[in-house]
Amino acid sequence: MSVGAYADLPDTITVREFSVKGVIYVTMLLEAKKYPKTAIATFYKQRWHIELDIRAIKTHRGMELLRCKTPEMVEKEIAVHVLAYNIIRGNLAQAAILHDKIARQLSFRTAVQSVIQASKQLMVLNGILLNNASTRYLKQLHQHQWACKNEKTSPGP
Repeated sequence: MSVGAYADLPDTITVREFSVKGVIYVTMLLEAKKYPKTAIATFYKQRWHIELDIRAIKTHRGMELLRCKTPEMVEKEIAVHVLAYNIIRGNLAQAAILHDKIARQLSFRTAVQSVIQASKQLMVLNGILLNNASTRYLKQLHQHQWACKNEKTSPGP
């Protein structure tokens, strides 16, 4: 930060602090009627899921280290990782719907491993064999649920 930008910062910042279900939130959204605490808590939980999704892309999709050298190719590399992530999340959503589950309760890591394994088999199939293999694959995905009490799925450090 430049010296000028730092000098332009205010000496104090007013914040609002509140608790929802034992979780303490601090925000600069001061108008309680315009920004109810339950709405802010919901937005925070959604943001937390986004953080978990980004972590999953980086760790389970191997994006910790980008290998391309030019900005254009780095953008393409990131786009491919996000595309693969969305395909896997789409498969988890299908598995969840077919088996009356919640998609976020299904293991992303296991789905990545299953996609890698299934892709080798599905590439050579067609027709009924492909349909049957796809159904078995989706069934396999729903069988690997998170042990929610052991996974970090709630907001917080």
